[in-house]
This record gives sequence, structure tokens and C-alpha cells, in this order.
Amino acid sequence: MGAHNKSVSFRARIAVALAVAAMASFGVVGTAAADHDMVEGTPCTEAARACVDIDGKQAWLIDDGEIVRGPVPVSTGGQGRETPRGDHTVDWKHRDHHSNEFNGAPMPFAIFFAEGGIAFHEGNLNTDSAGCVRMAHEDAEAWFGFLEVGDPVQIR
Repeated sequence: MGAHNKSVSFRARIAVALAVAAMASFGVVGTAAADHDMVEGTPCTEAARACVDIDGKQAWLIDDGEIVRGPVPVSTGGQGRETPRGDHTVDWKHRDHHSNEFNGAPMPFAIFFAEGGIAFHEGNLNTDSAGCVRMAHEDAEAWFGFLEVGDPVQIR
């Protein structure tokens, strides 16, 4: 019985050592792949078509991993009405949208990408939004022309 226990113990140690080595290798490979997928100068990956850096108050349009516009200045949600961070998808667009929530406030070039009516749109850059990503007229028009329903949006 003693020899059997030593054998199992040795096999268990080998299995644990192999598992640890495999996980360490995967971690290194996974990290390298994640770093490779980042679009230089942005906090987003090559999968994004639109990228927003909330802390930096700027945004980019990306095509096949290359920046095609940006960085441009943006205004994002304030305390209690934060712009939702994460990976989103363009749900729908409306060139001349008016808010149902804020007394018909204009939201020109609206591109909706998150629950609660969160969108990119033209608006004031000097104050916090109610969660939307506001931008200057020329930038909002460019975003509207570039993004299509289903495009990935990354908010960081």
C-alpha cells in the first residue's frame, strides 16, 4: 500500500506541474494576443468600429484596426448617469432624432448602441451628458455616415 501511495503522489505532482506550466504558457500567449489586438493610441481592440475613452474624453473611428478619424473630443455621462463601459453594438440610427426622455431635445445624427437610449449624437461638449456620447457637428455627421447597424462599439 505504501508504494501505491508514493506512486499516486508522484503522478499527482507531475499532473499539477504540467497543469501549472500549461496555464502559465496560455497566460503568456493570451496576453501577447490581447496586446497585439489593441489599436495603437486607443484603449480599444481591432474589433471595434467606434472607440470611446471616457476618462480621456475622446473617440475614434476604426476600420480593420486602423484609425480613420480621431481622436475627437467628446462629452460623456456624468455622475449617476454614466456612459456604460463595455462592448456594445450599433442598434439603430436616426439622423433627426428628438429625445423622448428629455422634452424632445434634439439629438442630431443619433446612433444608438446601448440600453436606455444611449447614443452618439451631436451636442454640447462643455457639460456632462445624461449618458450619451456627444460630439461636434462634423464628428457626429462622420460617425453617422461611417457606422452601420451591427457595428461593434467599445466604451472604455
